[in-house]
Amino acid sequence: MTVIAAPAELEPAHAQIVSATLPLIGAHIDEITTEFYRGMFSAHPELLRNLFNRGNQAQGAQQRALAASIATFASHLVDPDLPHPAELLSRIGHKHASLGVTADQYPIVQEHLFAAIVAVLGADTVTEEVAAAWDRVYWIMADTLIALERQLYRSAGVDDGDVYRRARVVSRVDDPSGAVLITVRPAGRPFAEFSPAQYVSVGVTMPDGARQLRQYSLVNAPESDELTFAVKPVAATAGQPAGEVSSWIAANVCVGDILDVTVPFGDLPAPVAGQPLVLISAGIGVTPMVGILEYLDSQAPGTPVQVLHADRSDQTHPLRERQMELAAQLPHASLDVWYEDGLTAGSPGVHPGLMNLDGIEIAPEAHVYLCGGNGFVHAVRSQLTAKGVATERVHCELFSPNDWLLD
Repeated sequence: MTVIAAPAELEPAHAQIVSATLPLIGAHIDEITTEFYRGMFSAHPELLRNLFNRGNQAQGAQQRALAASIATFASHLVDPDLPHPAELLSRIGHKHASLGVTADQYPIVQEHLFAAIVAVLGADTVTEEVAAAWDRVYWIMADTLIALERQLYRSAGVDDGDVYRRARVVSRVDDPSGAVLITVRPAGRPFAEFSPAQYVSVGVTMPDGARQLRQYSLVNAPESDELTFAVKPVAATAGQPAGEVSSWIAANVCVGDILDVTVPFGDLPAPVAGQPLVLISAGIGVTPMVGILEYLDSQAPGTPVQVLHADRSDQTHPLRERQMELAAQLPHASLDVWYEDGLTAGSPGVHPGLMNLDGIEIAPEAHVYLCGGNGFVHAVRSQLTAKGVATERVHCELFSPNDWLLD
């Protein structure tokens, strides 16, 4: 379990300046982060090619995530009565560890972030005192993350950033939903032990030579020396480009191929045997839930568990057969699904339309795991709150750069 130390406090003079300038920074944060990434990638093009998600950059998702994280952290520093940003720091730290981020990369970010602030707001506004105060905010956040990431590396038994392993593909299964299950075995050094619902980063060299990285949830039981993850190709829409890495993996990866796969990370808490669970997912968000079910099936079959899933149809429901098998095998499990097309409504446990929890009883002591798109997670969280489920019992995972930002 990772422990996040309380961030250092801002000096009173710095806190006063940050508090006074936070609205101005916030009003221009999108411009600042856009300029920041432009400048950093211009000076370090290898970061965009080999570390950052090009799809998220194209949509502006990464920029918005950085902006929100800095603003949220700064707000807490100037008003300690606000909720502690532990969830923010934990999610960012685990993602950074999964990408192999190391302390020496933080000064690069600082250099280009502050150049962007000056470029957008002007040197007359960003005085020496203002720059010093915001530099202090940055390094308090950076030092907290660096300490957390070092702790994560130690817990995984690796040196800082040494997370990549060569792995051979030993199985490929094409799911009827269009998802692809890839199982890999280490070709050299072993993977670290992992907990249910953790994920790995997979590195792929694209046709243009760029090495792109994406995270995929593990769907096999933790005691295995193999790792299985599910990849769902993402088609292009008006609002986003096609999934670059997922589409490449689905089209090209075969048994016998070698992939770069990291040791596992991810901060969803491990289920406690015997403690009631509710697993709620939509679409490919089913993957960490299947991982939890595999864990229960092999190590804690007596655990009471409610499985709730939403999808467009039974044909698009990823890992549907395995999810149903596991729910049927566990003696204290139930399964309810909602399909928007409504074609299979009337079958036991199948409901038409969007997920509606009105008729679902949730034990007050249950821990709820929730994974899906942003809109789905927000909608279900609202329903859970209306049902009186305590916030601290709801554990969320979103497949987006700002997956800690849930309110």
